[in-house]
Amino acid sequence: MISAVLKIIAVLVVLFALAVFLAWRFQQRVAFPAPRGALPAPAAVGIPDGELVEVTTQDGVTLRGWYLPPNPAPAEGKAPGLLWFYGNMETIGGIAPVLREFRPPGIGMLVLDYRGYGQSGGKPTERGVYRDADAAWEYITSRPEIDDTRVAVYGRSIGSAVALYLATEHPVSAVVLESPFTSGRDMAEEHYAPVPSVLVELELDNVSRARELTVPLLVFHGSDDWIAPLPMGRAVAEAGRAEEFVVIDGAGHNDTYLEGGEEYRRRMHEFLREHLF
Repeated sequence: MISAVLKIIAVLVVLFALAVFLAWRFQQRVAFPAPRGALPAPAAVGIPDGELVEVTTQDGVTLRGWYLPPNPAPAEGKAPGLLWFYGNMETIGGIAPVLREFRPPGIGMLVLDYRGYGQSGGKPTERGVYRDADAAWEYITSRPEIDDTRVAVYGRSIGSAVALYLATEHPVSAVVLESPFTSGRDMAEEHYAPVPSVLVELELDNVSRARELTVPLLVFHGSDDWIAPLPMGRAVAEAGRAEEFVVIDGAGHNDTYLEGGEEYRRRMHEFLREHLF
């Protein structure tokens, strides 16, 4: 009897060790699942003035995405810009209606599929998506119609880490975050508690980067978010001294656009208008 119990315990220990090893080995893939999908032409989803673009990163990866010029264009001078960084299970093709409906007026907007996502080349890693952000910055600030001193960033979910990286490395004018988490280690503890924190290599340290912000910050978060719980969003907002922390009542992690609707869009557009024009 004791021998049988010991065998069961040994099997459970081995299975636990295997699970921990797999969680450690594939943590980049968990954070960046890299869904593939077609990249439609903007005109095919109701954005007739949009452009398909290709951007090459410093490490030679080709990223594909959309550039949406300022509409309406300014009567004179240059327009502000916006870089949009989406969540980890998204692609441009998948969120095309959101990009169409939430596109801010009068602002040129660039959204690229991260490396390994959509139809972009490469394989995603934390370091890699930061290189993608650098390339996005270089592209939008080189557009002749964009004022490179008036560029904001938007980041949702995993994109919040990309946006905050960019905001602490380049002179952005304003930051909008949606459903941000505090750090990669905190997310691992929240969802993979048995995995020892020492094995978590992902930093994705949004709180530390938010503390470095010197520009206006607006944060949205769903009240019922179980992936990145509401206290995480509040902690990031407090660290970044956010002008406003908007709780979207009844929203989880992936239905914020739907639940937030027109009020979400209005607040975001007003914030960008205040700090970019």
